[in-house]
Amino acid sequence: MSPAPDPPRRDSATEAFDLKKKVLRLETLYDVSRSIATVRDEHELLEEIVSRSVAVLDAAKGFAAVFDEGAQPGSAVSIGFGTSPDPIAVASDPFVLDLCRAQQPLARIETSILGRPAASAAGVALVARGKVLGVLALLDREARFGHSADFNEEDRRFLGSVAALAAPALDGVRQFKALVEDVDRLREENRALKGTFGVDDLLIGESAAMRRAKELIARAAASRVSVLVRGESGTGKELAAKLLHAGSPRRDGPFLALNCAAVPETLLESELFGIEKGVATGVDARLGKFELANGGTIFLDEIGDAPLSTQAKLLRVLQEREIERLGGRQRIPVDVRVVAATHADLLEEIKRRRFREDLFYRLRVVEIVMPPLRERREDIPRLAAHFLSKLAARDGRKPPMLSRDAVAALLSYPFPGNVRELENLLEGAAALLQGPVIEAADLQLGLTSAAVEKRPSSQDLESLELDHIRRVLASVAGNKSRAAKILGINRRTLYRKAV
Repeated sequence: MSPAPDPPRRDSATEAFDLKKKVLRLETLYDVSRSIATVRDEHELLEEIVSRSVAVLDAAKGFAAVFDEGAQPGSAVSIGFGTSPDPIAVASDPFVLDLCRAQQPLARIETSILGRPAASAAGVALVARGKVLGVLALLDREARFGHSADFNEEDRRFLGSVAALAAPALDGVRQFKALVEDVDRLREENRALKGTFGVDDLLIGESAAMRRAKELIARAAASRVSVLVRGESGTGKELAAKLLHAGSPRRDGPFLALNCAAVPETLLESELFGIEKGVATGVDARLGKFELANGGTIFLDEIGDAPLSTQAKLLRVLQEREIERLGGRQRIPVDVRVVAATHADLLEEIKRRRFREDLFYRLRVVEIVMPPLRERREDIPRLAAHFLSKLAARDGRKPPMLSRDAVAALLSYPFPGNVRELENLLEGAAALLQGPVIEAADLQLGLTSAAVEKRPSSQDLESLELDHIRRVLASVAGNKSRAAKILGINRRTLYRKAV
């Protein structure tokens, strides 16, 4: 048997070149691992892995991209492309889609990537926590020292190693960015809640009634006494309660709110005072709002709707500073400031024996009245500007303007729903707006359910029609041409009906 032929000899220059390439790849991976550990910008990270990979693998060009995720947009960097490719175009490229599906390094010859022909290509998906974040791809490898121009197994292994280092770092960058944004958002919310913003910044308005309410909030906040906030629905009673908490020594404690009218009578006491385990079959122990709010403030909205049995227990809490859970016998001390609110006339409710007089005086150590919007019409333009700015900031656009007719319409409208109704009207108008200016017709004044409910039920059809015409005229500041257009009638008919 003839001996096997000797393997082809490799000259010393080729062997030296291969050895240098291996050493270079190891050094590059080491350098990449050190550099990306300190990177806090994803664009910088992509530049690092693209530039090093192109240099080590002798590629003519390359790119790296990350895909958009929620509020974090995609981005891409490249070498040899002139301008960086669009991340959206990268995400839809067939070779990139193959990389994302395979989630391991791939190589191709005689292909096309991002609309460009490539004699050879290799790439790898950047995967972290089982999710594809982006890709790294190289094109047109240069043939040196007799090596093929195709990307080989060693090249793919190198790309896999780069991806294994870069993907977790990229994931960390994105998580860090999201965390910073969350911290900033929470810091702003915390500043607002804890009074870094003054009362004037959160309760908009400079009318005499509003100034009086803000002055009382600022003065009462620092005390420990119970406060009763009175006002119609939508006047900002809960905001006043939050400001009382934010300006108090309890600002670092919890703030808990409970609407007494929204909880069934059979559940209200368990919500307030908690319940012991075993009161009924399958019932577990549960803490009530008073225990959960210990060291902070509890806001009892619509206190006038609480049943008399609950009122008696609330009085005991205010007097004794302790509670008993439903089904329990142990007295549990609580340190809670109570802020109550109501739209009802509690003195009238006392006369009708529907509210305890002793509880009323325990709650109303300080009384703050939130004025209805119809009694502070001079605040409407400022409130409107505030709400439009807030809506525009939320939607990432420029705030719309109010026309003179729109301002006049708002000033003449009774606002039975108060500030909440104003905000809802403006939100609806801004959502449907096609231009930069809100006109009176865009506000849909007089069409709210609250306005309909205010109409006397005994009116005949002719009277209802006349009332509607007058409301539309008021909403456009008496402009009969605009009113006729809104009503769908001609001016002559309008004059005949309205005069």
